Amino acid sequence: MKKVIVLLGLLCAACNLSAQTKLNQEIALKLSRLPLHCIPSEFPNKTSHLSDSVADARLLPSELHPVFYGCLDWHSSVHGHWMLVRLLQEYPQLPNRDSIISVLDNSFQRDKMEREASYFGKYTASNTYERTYGWAWLLKLDEALARGKDPVFQKWHQSMQPLTQKIISLWKAYLPKQTYPNRTGVHPNTAFGLAFAYDWAKQQGDTAFLRQISTKAKEFYFGNSDMPAYLEPDGSDFFSPSLMAADLMKRVLDKKAFNTWFEQYYKTRSIDRLCAMPVVSDRSDYQTVHLDGLSFSRAWCMRSISSQLSDRNPYKARFKTASDAFLNATLPQIFNGGYGGEHWLASFAIYALLETS
Repeated sequence: MKKVIVLLGLLCAACNLSAQTKLNQEIALKLSRLPLHCIPSEFPNKTSHLSDSVADARLLPSELHPVFYGCLDWHSSVHGHWMLVRLLQEYPQLPNRDSIISVLDNSFQRDKMEREASYFGKYTASNTYERTYGWAWLLKLDEALARGKDPVFQKWHQSMQPLTQKIISLWKAYLPKQTYPNRTGVHPNTAFGLAFAYDWAKQQGDTAFLRQISTKAKEFYFGNSDMPAYLEPDGSDFFSPSLMAADLMKRVLDKKAFNTWFEQYYKTRSIDRLCAMPVVSDRSDYQTVHLDGLSFSRAWCMRSISSQLSDRNPYKARFKTASDAFLNATLPQIFNGGYGGEHWLASFAIYALLETS
C-alpha cells in the first residue's frame, strides 16, 4: 500500500509539471532518480552481443561492459550518465548530489574505461557495436565532461579518454565507407549520430572530423525535397527521420543557405503530420513507449530548426508552439509506463528541456 501511495505521489507531482516547459531543480531532482536507479541495475538486460564462443556467450553484462551495463542496454546507460553529469552542472546543489557523484565516480575509472574500449574489436563484429547511436551519446557525454569547470568533471573526462578515442577512430574510419544514410526512426538513424558528432568535433576543434561530417551531411541530405513526413511515424519511432536530417543541416549550413534549403524540404501536409501528437497506446510495451521519446526528440528538433528559420517563415512560430505542446503532454508520462520507458526517457526529456530553454 505504501508503494502505491508513493507512486501516486510521483504521478501527481509529474502531472503538475505539465504546465511548464522549462527545466528547474524540482524537475531535475525527480528525473535524476531514474538513471540513479538503473545505472547500477544489471537486469533486465539486452546485451546485443555477438558471441564468438561458449565462453563469451556466458559472460554477464557487467563482464562484457564494466561501466555501461545497466539501464537495460549500453546506450541507455551512456545517456543516463550524460544526464546526471548535465544535471550536476546545471544544478550543483541538487539534494541528491552526493549520490550522483558516488555513482558517477564509480563509473569514471580509467581501468574500467580501458576495458570498455577494448570491447570494440575484441569479438567478431564488435567494432560496429552501437554504431552510431551509442557512439553519438558517448561523444555527447564526453562533450559535457569537457565543458565542466569543476575539477571532478575534468578528472572524469580524462578517465574516459581511452573509450572516447576508440569511438572517434572507429567513426572516422567508417564515414568514408558509409555510402547511404540510415533513415529509420530508431537507433541507427544517421542524421542523429552525425549531429551529435558534429557538436563534439566543433567543441574539440577537430576540423578534419567536422569536414568529414559536413561533407557526408550534404551528400546525404542537401538534395532532399518534398520529404514524405506525412507517412511518419513508424510504430516504434523515437526519432523523426526528416526532422533529424533538418536538425543536422541546420548545423552544417549557414542561416541563408539553410532557409533556402528548408523552403523545398516540406509540404504543408508533412508539417501538419509532424505537429500532431503521437498516440501511445500502451506505455508498458517496450517498443510502443518509444513514441514518447519521439515527442521529446521532435520538441528539440523543432526548437533547434525554428531558431534558424527566417522571421518570415510561418513554420518558425508553429514549430515553437508544437515543441512546447510535445513537452507539456509527454513529460508527466515518464512516470507512467514502467521500466520500458524509465530506463531511458528521462535523458530524452532533459536533452529536450535543455535545448528548448
